Amino acid sequence: MINPLPSRALRQSEVGLGLLCGVAAFMIWGLFPLYLKQLSAASALEILAHRIVWSTPFGAIIIFARRQWPEVGAAFRSRRVLVMLTMSAFAIAANWGLYVWAVVNDRVLEASIGYYINPLMYVAAGVFVLGERLRRAQIAAIALAGAGVLILTIGASQFPWTAITLAVLFTAYGYIRKTAPVGAMPGLFIETLILSPVALAYIFWLMQTGAAAFAGADHRLTVLLVIAGPVTVIPLLFFALAARRLRLSTIAFLQYIAPTGQLILGLLYGERFTLAHAICFGFIWAGLALFSFDAARASRAPAATLIPAASASPKSS
Repeated sequence: MINPLPSRALRQSEVGLGLLCGVAAFMIWGLFPLYLKQLSAASALEILAHRIVWSTPFGAIIIFARRQWPEVGAAFRSRRVLVMLTMSAFAIAANWGLYVWAVVNDRVLEASIGYYINPLMYVAAGVFVLGERLRRAQIAAIALAGAGVLILTIGASQFPWTAITLAVLFTAYGYIRKTAPVGAMPGLFIETLILSPVALAYIFWLMQTGAAAFAGADHRLTVLLVIAGPVTVIPLLFFALAARRLRLSTIAFLQYIAPTGQLILGLLYGERFTLAHAICFGFIWAGLALFSFDAARASRAPAATLIPAASASPKSS
């Protein structure tokens, strides 16, 4: 017997839960520099290592709670999936490491540019990697963002390599994960598991040489480094819950919460904000507005009502 369609009230409740989870996920990512600034006594590489190591057991707890061990086992039995997750693991590790370095070196504003242009980078990669054809609005949106970056490069006399590299790394990560037949949470767990031996070895070496900030006199710092696991995994769980319940256009809109939060924090931290920065952000925002409008119009088809979790990649922050 075919089950009846869920009631309108139930659908609205699911969408409401998805919206709440989506806002929570992107707000956590937007406020992430507040956490990283508390770890300034540790090097960027040590922070990255602890983020990887402590994400693994916390991720295992989430996998157990969501009963996703069969999906993890299936991924381990596929050589193709393991190769893809190894590639994505190193891409996300590089993205995480660069982002941590940017925050502790007072480049939060530049990092926010990377996450603003990331959706447009996905579209551009679709053209050059997959041979996709762009709609006119998408071409205009990418051109506006490119003009913004060019203005910042000329006006500030410095190419925003941090922003571009962050966007490129996460775009590469996203495309690998999009084609890997594994969900967001099981995929992240396997990625951190792959990276953990290297991260553990590095932490052990730091402790042996006396260069580790972890387990030193500052117990507060030690606790904060351990918290790197939950801080990494919890917003991803929220994102996965949101991705199952919201339209693609809604997710596309919500994702701008994170770089906006980073932008505000960068200004509050007193980072240099010039006229070139203002013009750059103006062009990027104009491109994103056009991109979001076009995405909303394209997603009105019934098939785009929900996003399958397997197509939703974890955020890079």
